[in-house]
Amino acid sequence: MSQDSQKTEAQRLDPLRQKIDELDQALLDLLSKRAAVALEVGHVKEEFGSVVYRPEREQQVLDKVANKNLGPLKKAGIQAIWREIMSACRAIEASTTIAYLGPAGTFSEEATLAFFGHSVELSPCQSLDDIFRQVESGQSQYGVVPIENSSEGAISRTLDLLLESPLLVTGEISIPVRHTLMSLSGNLEGITHVLAHPQALAQCQQWLNQFAPKLHREAISSNAQAALEASKNPQYAAIASRSAVQTYGLKTVKESIQDDAHNRTRFVVIGHHAASSTGKDQTSLILSVKNEAGAVYRLLEPFAQHSVSMTRFESRPARKGSWEYHFYIDIDGHQGDASVAKALEELKNMTAFYKCLGSYPKSEH
Repeated sequence: MSQDSQKTEAQRLDPLRQKIDELDQALLDLLSKRAAVALEVGHVKEEFGSVVYRPEREQQVLDKVANKNLGPLKKAGIQAIWREIMSACRAIEASTTIAYLGPAGTFSEEATLAFFGHSVELSPCQSLDDIFRQVESGQSQYGVVPIENSSEGAISRTLDLLLESPLLVTGEISIPVRHTLMSLSGNLEGITHVLAHPQALAQCQQWLNQFAPKLHREAISSNAQAALEASKNPQYAAIASRSAVQTYGLKTVKESIQDDAHNRTRFVVIGHHAASSTGKDQTSLILSVKNEAGAVYRLLEPFAQHSVSMTRFESRPARKGSWEYHFYIDIDGHQGDASVAKALEELKNMTAFYKCLGSYPKSEH
C-alpha cells in the first residue's frame, strides 16, 4: 500500500484547500484592482456624459475570455462569472434599473439577471406596456421584453409596442423555458384549476391533456402571478419557472411539462442608446410596402444584392383597415457595416414605411 493511500481524507484535502484559499485571496486582490479601474472609467464617462452600460463592450469582453479559456471550466461558466464581475463593477460606477415583466419568479426576471447580472435594480412591471413606459420616461434605464417563443411564435404585443415606441433594441438573450407544475401540497389531489400565462398553457397543453384533463385551465397575466395565486388557494396549481416554487412557498408536482423539450424564449433589451459594432451583430427592422404585385419580392432584393443574410421575417397587420402589413425583419450585421448600410439605404427609398429598431450584439442561442 502506497504512502499516499494511507493518508486520511483530511490529510490529503487540507493542502488542496490551502491552495484554494491562497488562490481566492489572489483573485480577490485582482477583482479589487479591476473594480478600482472600473470606478475610474465611471468618472471619465460621467465627465463626458457617456452611458455606463455599453452592450457591445461587454459582449467583446465575454467573447475574449471565452476564446482565451483553456479549461477545465466550460465556456458558459466562464462567461457567467465574468458577466457577474462586470455587473458588480458597473454597479459601483452607477446604479442601473431594469424593467421586466413581473412579479418575481418569471422567466423575464430570469432573462434579465442572465443578461445584466445580479448587481442591478429590478423593477417588476404588470404589463409589457408598463415596461415601455418606464424606460421611455427614464424611470428605468433599460427594459427586457419577450419577443418570440420557439413553440408559439412572436409575442404580438411586443411587436406592436416596438412599432410605436421611440426606444431602440440594444441587446438580446435567448433562454430555455422549462415549465414546472406546482401546488401547495405538491400533488394534484383536490386541485380544480391550473393557472398560467396563455403562452405557458399553450406550451403545456399535450401534458395537461394526458395527465390533468379535468383541471380547468385559467389564463392569467404571468406565470409568477399564477404561482402567487396558487400559494393562497389549495385548489389551485400553477405553471411557472422552477425558481417560483421557492419564491412562493410551493411544492413541485412535476418538472419540465412543456411539450417541446427544446422550448426557448427570445428576449430583447430596449433602451435609449444605440450599440456600436462588435463584428457579430444583428439589426432589426420594421418595413412596409405598397399593396401591389411584386412589392414584397422587391423588398428582399437589396439584401440579396449586397449579400446580407436575413434571419427572421414576420408580418403583422398594420391595423389601418386596408389589409396592409408591417414586416419585422432581422438581418445579420450592424447598420454601420458597409454592405448593410448600402442595403438599408436602398430600402429607405423603396418602402412605404421604414424603421430601424437598432443594431446590437447577437446572442449565442
